[in-house]
Amino acid sequence: MQLRTARLVLRRAVPSDLAAFHAILSSPRAMRYWSTLPHQSMAVTEAWFEQQFFSGDPARDEWVIAQDDKVVGNIGIWNMPEFGFILHPDAWGRGIGTEAATAFLRYAFATHPIDGITADVDPRNAASLALLRKLGFVETGRAEHTFLVGSEWCDSVYLMLPRAA
Repeated sequence: MQLRTARLVLRRAVPSDLAAFHAILSSPRAMRYWSTLPHQSMAVTEAWFEQQFFSGDPARDEWVIAQDDKVVGNIGIWNMPEFGFILHPDAWGRGIGTEAATAFLRYAFATHPIDGITADVDPRNAASLALLRKLGFVETGRAEHTFLVGSEWCDSVYLMLPRAA
């Protein structure tokens, strides 16, 4: 199964996507507001890749974002109903996140019997917060010191997109 937009293909992962994900997940820029440090080795990315895409966990629904047959990111629900995404920095600022999220969220509500989709975002991640708000997510709360990433405590903004009536 694939989800297609004007510029993107959202599809399931295949083993040959691993190197592209390592390029994203080892990037300090891409991982700045992620819940873990940048991946220091391919072995770390291999373990993430297996868990993310091939674990068989029914609480996951993860997709690859590809543009022109090149992997540019990941989008999906990693812990039903919590939504997340990451893009390679080369894909930032071009509307790819909005385009991919719009397609994915439409699919998710059509596929999963959930009342809403949630997100947990570092409050310093202004770009992700702006994207989620543009998609209709509303803030439901905040918390301090929710993730210890390396030696840095990070906070959380919690958001929700309710199912349309």
